[in-house]
Amino acid sequence: MILEKYRTLMTVVETGSLTRAAAQLGCTQSAVSHSIDSLEKELGFAVLKRSRAGVHLTGEGERLLPAVRNLLSSAEQLSQTASSIRGLESGTVRIGAFTSVAVHWLPPVLKEFQRDYPKVDFKLLNGDYHDVEQWLSDGSVDVGFVALPSAVDCECIALMEDRLLAILPKHSRFESYPRFPLVECETEPFISLLQSSDHDARRALEAAGVKPNVRFYTKDDYAVIAMVEQGLGISIMPELLLKGRHDELQVLPLVPEAKRTIGIAIAAGDKAGPATRRFVDYVVRYVTEQGKQ
Repeated sequence: MILEKYRTLMTVVETGSLTRAAAQLGCTQSAVSHSIDSLEKELGFAVLKRSRAGVHLTGEGERLLPAVRNLLSSAEQLSQTASSIRGLESGTVRIGAFTSVAVHWLPPVLKEFQRDYPKVDFKLLNGDYHDVEQWLSDGSVDVGFVALPSAVDCECIALMEDRLLAILPKHSRFESYPRFPLVECETEPFISLLQSSDHDARRALEAAGVKPNVRFYTKDDYAVIAMVEQGLGISIMPELLLKGRHDELQVLPLVPEAKRTIGIAIAAGDKAGPATRRFVDYVVRYVTEQGKQ
């Protein structure tokens, strides 16, 4: 079936390897290779180029990819809608999330959803704000968690306001401070996420007119925390991310206060299937209930 060949192609592109694609699809590498060869014959041009470094899309394959994503998304929506009509929710929901949501919200939500809808499968992609917005824009995910306001052309629902907090090494000179003055970021060594990831801290610092003394950059939230624990500097993190991680840190509210708004974005128009919509309902309910505790 031509649709299965396109699914195989997407798996190869996402994994960057025929071997890894075969493992994910539960078939042999030769079966994956045969499927790609057959697809290329039907299309009349090569979509992949193979090398020792792995497999990559050809120029023609790059042009084809958005249409492939749209085709597979429409097929998944059709499958979910047909299942809903039969009274049997099924399908695959593709989720994009940043670290704090992936760690603290998704596991309990998925557990509850799977209890009620065991036939629904999930594909989880974890990245930073920029990654999630890119996945939503190119159709790689059906729903994504974003920081609002967001530039994505999606239906967005605000979920929660999350405080930003200063994280400092234990026994720093700020040990007796009840709150952390943001202006101190101009002199203290500051550990920053990459610019594409660091929307929260950057907005807070810019709003306060503070230019931080950045000494380290990284893309990983927990790497920042580990570096602060080792006394390499200070940083600013959302409260949700720090949940349960205060043992080796001093955590202080900011002066002036700063927050982020976490939202959930759903594929624009009618692209989201019934299972995806139902999953969003579970997320909204979970966050609402957590806010009452």
